[in-house]
Amino acid sequence: MKNQFALEHIGINTGSPEEAEQLAKLLSLLFNLEPRHGQKSEFAGPYFECMKQPFLGSKGHVAMRTENLQSAVEELKEKGFSFRMETAAYFEDGSIKNVYLDGEYGGFAIHIMQK
Repeated sequence: MKNQFALEHIGINTGSPEEAEQLAKLLSLLFNLEPRHGQKSEFAGPYFECMKQPFLGSKGHVAMRTENLQSAVEELKEKGFSFRMETAAYFEDGSIKNVYLDGEYGGFAIHIMQK
């Protein structure tokens, strides 16, 4: 059975914490979202993550979620995609929480997250 994916959020690279905060506030105002402060980023609701300093992807990243991340990783590997396992984060039980794919897609990195 093929895995189902859904958009989790879009990460936008900015050049500074101030720029990230300003962009998150603007997106929050534009779309009636709640701004939220994070250690590495500022959020506009659950949809936009404004990075305080550039991270993976020249423009930012796209986060996709799935019900079974381990199965999704295996499925995508069978399709010829590879992963940056050094970016993987894990739950306390050792199961995978999220991981980035290799490469960029339209200037964006992609990471897959366990729902």
